[in-house]
Amino acid sequence: MIDLKNLHRAVQQIGEEKGIEAEKIMEVIESSIAAAYKKEYEKKSEIIKAKFDQKTGSLNFWQIKTVVTEDMVRMVSEDEEEPSAPVNDVGIAEEEKLPRYNPDRHILLNEAKKIKPDAAPGEEMLFALETHEDFGRIAAQTAKQVILQKLREAERDSVLKEFQNREGEIVSGVVQRFDQGNVFIDLGRASGIMFYNETIPGEHYRPGERLRFLIVSIQNETRIPGIILSRSHPRFIEKLFALEVPEVSDGMIEVKSIAREPGSRTKIAVVSKNNMVDPVGSCVGPRGTRVMAVSNEIGQEKIDIIPWSEEPTEFISNALSPAKVKEVKILPHREAQVFVPEDQLSLAIGRGGQNVRLAAKLTGWKIDVRSEARPNEINMEGIAQTDHQPESPKEKVVKDNK
Repeated sequence: MIDLKNLHRAVQQIGEEKGIEAEKIMEVIESSIAAAYKKEYEKKSEIIKAKFDQKTGSLNFWQIKTVVTEDMVRMVSEDEEEPSAPVNDVGIAEEEKLPRYNPDRHILLNEAKKIKPDAAPGEEMLFALETHEDFGRIAAQTAKQVILQKLREAERDSVLKEFQNREGEIVSGVVQRFDQGNVFIDLGRASGIMFYNETIPGEHYRPGERLRFLIVSIQNETRIPGIILSRSHPRFIEKLFALEVPEVSDGMIEVKSIAREPGSRTKIAVVSKNNMVDPVGSCVGPRGTRVMAVSNEIGQEKIDIIPWSEEPTEFISNALSPAKVKEVKILPHREAQVFVPEDQLSLAIGRGGQNVRLAAKLTGWKIDVRSEARPNEINMEGIAQTDHQPESPKEKVVKDNK
């Protein structure tokens, strides 16, 4: 007889520590006891089920068999050698074979109907087994291994359930350790990883330091759930503004596009759904407090906030801020020539072409910046190609006809 009081206390404690439901923990305990029973008393091929009676503290055991017909399984006698499946030229079986009939796991329909008249193919039938509560050392060790494995799986499922709908959200975590440039983050009940290419260039991380991160994705394939984090993703900027600017979080101001070179500079285009609300002023905040809070979080990265516009000429002109633009000439294939005063040329292009490069990414237009005084002179550093140039109508037609 099992001590109910101690068992319930242990289940409750494990549930609180691991964040697992009590019913799930009981399932783990029952499956581990079934594994121990099978190890000690039954055949390896049998499927054993254990059920713990929480009222009396007693254990009951059953053998599970599936009801089958002769066309659902392969009837092969024990002394008969089974022919191998035909294979094709590359050594792959041409068709999947039916499962072999196993009397330890299967029961034929005509036999099942003698026990249960309404038995149906595919149904599982339970056959009571003798109750045992004494298990040997090997069986007890098997039960322990099953419990630990099942609890890890249950905890993993619990963590995934908590984080699977949080992709794209910001989470706070503590830096744990480093491995080959990757940073491991303690998120409380779970751990996350920020790969080297998701870090901000030039940013140094210290163990025990608490930072904010963007949840990029949840990796389900590995045994331990991988929560992939980032501080360099453009959307991280948008989510930080949502935390600092109430108008962004409530949807009154919309972030239309972001272009970012992490650790250096970001351009963000915003638009207001209320004519009475200034989108740029709201994001900058009183005396720049809001944009400064975002900038401080990402290591003093420079942030340009510009008003978004449906009009390409206006949007492109705004995107090249802080340079003052004199004229924007729209060309075919989403290309634009921009003319600026001579003294604004270097500002419009930016150091290493960064300003025009970010403007092209932000607007989705290829931009060619030229001096107003020398309109025919091409400056290679002033030409920037967008990363997200839309398809031309010709390309779209070709795809549609495939």
